[in-house]
Amino acid sequence: MTSSRFSVFRAGISFVMMCIFYTSAVDSPELSPQTFFSTLQPGKATLVYFCQAESPRTSMFLEELNEAAKPLQDYGISVAKVNCVTEETSKYCGSEKDLMKAYLFRGNIPLREFPTDTLFDVDAIVAHVLFALLFNEVKYITTLGDLQNIENALKGKRNIAFSYVRAIGTPEHRAVMEAAFVYGTTYQFVLTTEIALLQSIGPEDIEYPHLYFFHCKPVLDLTQPCRRILMKESLTTLNIHRFIKTMEAPLLTEVAGDPRQVSTVHLQLGLPLVFIVGQQATYEADRTTAEWVAWRLLGKAGVLLLLRDSSEVDIPQDTNVIVRRPEEDMQVEFLSLSHIDLIVFHLESTMNIEEMVKHEDMEELNIEIQDDEVEETVYRDRKRQLPLELTVELTEETFHATVTASDSIVLFYAGWQAVSMAFLQSYIDVAVKLKGTSTMLLARVNCADWPHVCTKQNVTEFPVVKMYKEGQNPVSYTGMLGTEDLLRFIQLNRISCPVNITSVQEAEEYLNGELYKDLVSYSSMSVLGLFSPTMTRAKEEFTEAGSYLKGYVTTGIYSQEDVLRLSSKYTVTLPALLLARHKEGKIESIPLVNVHVQDIVQIITNASLETFPEITVENLPTYLRLQKPLLILFSDGGIDLQHEKTILRLAKKKYLDSVTPCWLNLKTTPVGRGVLQAYFGTLPPLPLLVVVNLHSGGHVFAFPSDQAVTKQNLLLWLKKLEAGLESPITTQQRGPFRCSSWTLQISCILCLHCCFIEASECCHCAVAVTQRPHGL
Repeated sequence: MTSSRFSVFRAGISFVMMCIFYTSAVDSPELSPQTFFSTLQPGKATLVYFCQAESPRTSMFLEELNEAAKPLQDYGISVAKVNCVTEETSKYCGSEKDLMKAYLFRGNIPLREFPTDTLFDVDAIVAHVLFALLFNEVKYITTLGDLQNIENALKGKRNIAFSYVRAIGTPEHRAVMEAAFVYGTTYQFVLTTEIALLQSIGPEDIEYPHLYFFHCKPVLDLTQPCRRILMKESLTTLNIHRFIKTMEAPLLTEVAGDPRQVSTVHLQLGLPLVFIVGQQATYEADRTTAEWVAWRLLGKAGVLLLLRDSSEVDIPQDTNVIVRRPEEDMQVEFLSLSHIDLIVFHLESTMNIEEMVKHEDMEELNIEIQDDEVEETVYRDRKRQLPLELTVELTEETFHATVTASDSIVLFYAGWQAVSMAFLQSYIDVAVKLKGTSTMLLARVNCADWPHVCTKQNVTEFPVVKMYKEGQNPVSYTGMLGTEDLLRFIQLNRISCPVNITSVQEAEEYLNGELYKDLVSYSSMSVLGLFSPTMTRAKEEFTEAGSYLKGYVTTGIYSQEDVLRLSSKYTVTLPALLLARHKEGKIESIPLVNVHVQDIVQIITNASLETFPEITVENLPTYLRLQKPLLILFSDGGIDLQHEKTILRLAKKKYLDSVTPCWLNLKTTPVGRGVLQAYFGTLPPLPLLVVVNLHSGGHVFAFPSDQAVTKQNLLLWLKKLEAGLESPITTQQRGPFRCSSWTLQISCILCLHCCFIEASECCHCAVAVTQRPHGL
């Protein structure tokens, strides 16, 4: 967890290099020693290297320093270049011996000097700089007595992250320092390079670096030792982060319901879940067993207690353990194991096999290829400097005061998750577009740093956007995860929904787009509810529906005495809806007869949809919600005008109400080729009409290739389908595990694959990557 002190600390670090000849090392202005020392600021840390003449040794050092500039920037450390000119005198520009050292200052006070041969590569430079600056957060020890003293002092107060590395400046040392930079104010980091000290702690192989987590905070009896959990994985920054996150998670969680629907931080970190199945009659014994298992598997899996009495799932009578793997396509295991050791053995043995298979698979892959669309976005944009200052970073201390002081949009994300980081880029793009024009405060919470904040706000998955307004409950954004969709949501929330219209003239201005001219580009349709003053119940229903649709469509309400002027003009009886389609310049009227809130929402939602849309990754979920078979015209490019005219005529005359007519352009959405190949075995001639019934049986029907797409032929074919007189060309099977919403957020290509090929309905997958100009 990163404190505000750390944020200031990071910003106050600068890394300055003094050298005449290595002009390509950094893109910074050249400074003389006198100029450099005059720019030092109190409290700011600076690492300075002095040199006057080129030598092979200094050239190698400067090359590594140049490579280290980028990772150092991640910690607010900049690299500058300073000339050590001969006409100026400085004790740091003296003998050759002095020139083979780097000096660390805080302000104008020297803190540490490093021989340049200790800064032998990028890892060493980063590790040494962080180690020197984190001397309060990381205690270096050499004896077992030192460790015991620290452990006794912190019992009941703080937990300890104790690590052994073979030498200072190694990649493992850097990983520990980077973890300490993030978590150093939460946990006490302890470091040693003494093998003898590691030998006295445990029987593990001392040849390799190790990290232990000491659970000292729960220990209230000072005579009792702290529980020690060994991290099995290699010491990398990511592995340490994952390990610490599992240490922060609850030891044991009690759950009810279907194990396949339960989600914890362990699944998000790629770890399995182990459910200990118990019953109310033996609750205390079952909980004790579950706690024993939880301690044994801490850092390797999440452990949950599932009472058979409270679960609606049919659990086999002989089952006492259920295992759920993090992989989307893995079945839940129902096991009958007689001993705790068997549970641990079963889980660890299968994890070891999976790790071996994963390692073999990775050796066959080209690591430069980013298979995952979202990971590719993060990788591609990793050098992009985001203007994070346009949003406010919230912490546990500042969250409540901030969201209650002003209307706020808050992004809850996880810094370790690819989807979150991809969407963070879109979120910052929104902040850029709104800069100086919006009264809405844009803020963000990194749930990896502030999990309690996210838990209190009922955030259980990432990323999530919520809107906070004074006197109102938070509203969750449920739209697509992209810049334009979120921007539309924010802009349309500037006005109340429904907005109260006070005159016929104002109603006309509202309908023709003049009243809220700046919002027309965000909402292609405006809805006006017409009610007589006495229609209290109907007005309440419409008002609730408008509130539900806020941020997605503009709604207004008119209920004055002269409302009949509008109902007469648009030939509709009250109560009614007027739908103004601004692009087409048309106004439609729909009477509201015995309808309730959900009916009104559905009417408006359906009316906002296009009659014959082009299917894309972004809009596919919207049309799937209609729960109708899709009548899809596959086209290799633009749509045939005659086909479009035929289908639009049939749709407007309500002949196609039983299906959702749409078309898919293989040039802008080339994954459609894979869909057709899955249906036909090979790519058929195009254009081609297909009916895909995703919601009932997964049947796929193809319009006869020897017939022209005319009104008569199409209607006759659809009637045969309804009568069951046509045979499907294929039947798609559901993939309930592979096609979870998580998988689909991860891969946009999988979204269409799952929806069209595996008959899944869960396609909510529009991350920032789907905004590419060339589609998928």
